[in-house]
Amino acid sequence: MSNLTLVQAINLALAQEMEADDRIILLGEDIGLNGGVFRVTEGLQKRFGPERVVDSPLAESGIIGTSIGLAMAGLRPIPEIQFEGFMGPAYDQICSHAARMRTRSRGAFTIPMTIRVPVGGGIHAPELHSDSPEAIYAHTPGLKIVMPSSPYDAKGLLISAIRDPDPVIFFEPKRIYRAFREEVPEDEFTVPIGKARVVTEGDEITLISWGATVVQCMNAIEKSHRSIELIDLRTIYPIDMPAIVSSVKKTGRVVIVHEASKTCGLGAEIAARITEQCFLHLEAPIQRVTGYDTIMPYYKLELEYLPESNRIGTALEEVAAY
Repeated sequence: MSNLTLVQAINLALAQEMEADDRIILLGEDIGLNGGVFRVTEGLQKRFGPERVVDSPLAESGIIGTSIGLAMAGLRPIPEIQFEGFMGPAYDQICSHAARMRTRSRGAFTIPMTIRVPVGGGIHAPELHSDSPEAIYAHTPGLKIVMPSSPYDAKGLLISAIRDPDPVIFFEPKRIYRAFREEVPEDEFTVPIGKARVVTEGDEITLISWGATVVQCMNAIEKSHRSIELIDLRTIYPIDMPAIVSSVKKTGRVVIVHEASKTCGLGAEIAARITEQCFLHLEAPIQRVTGYDTIMPYYKLELEYLPESNRIGTALEEVAAY
């Protein structure tokens, strides 16, 4: 076991999978010589060479389009989009081509591609560097969307994503890249895509989150005297509804937390599904603690936008008191 940050866990997963499978190719802006903006791929070009860790031009559409071609040719590309706000130029390639290729070709081609993307706020970055667009891509059939909240899960989920026969978007919450360490096995292991994790057990309130906000939820639980069951989705799509339903039937009260803006965020989808499947078990209206329906503000107001532990704590008390 090693005591790793999230960055180190991802780097280790990439190195081990590249060592085991020479079909894996990394490509992206500054990922080779510099090791990426956040140094996630540091040392990999030196170890595997510039033909397998490719410094690409500043062209997101080209990065993803090239990766789709590599995947169709039998390789397993892992492209990096430098920041989540830069996914826009690659949207057509991701959603019109990668997501649809299996259906379009009637199974003749699959796209075993893992798109790595730093995501979310909390690091005082400029515009287009702090968004949370997971709901956009979860709305696109043919894509799997993953967002870990811990080093252990990051390594296990990334290995599962790399080995998956279909395209996976692997969102990496940059706020917790180096926020804490966790024991992570040195040997390879997998965490299944589509399976949530019960972080803390409780019988009074179900708290649902994913990514960096899981840490804020844990902080809120530490300040609360309530018995709270925290569910970390880990996979945005497919959603582990059995885990959610089991918890809600036990607690009857729900708070959903995410960084993305509230309108049409994933929390709305989860709330709708809970209402459909657990309506008679609910003891209070479902609460959502989210980002606001505005552009992510600049540095001074950034933490006011994000769902911090105090806002989560207020929602927990309100739903408990209903």
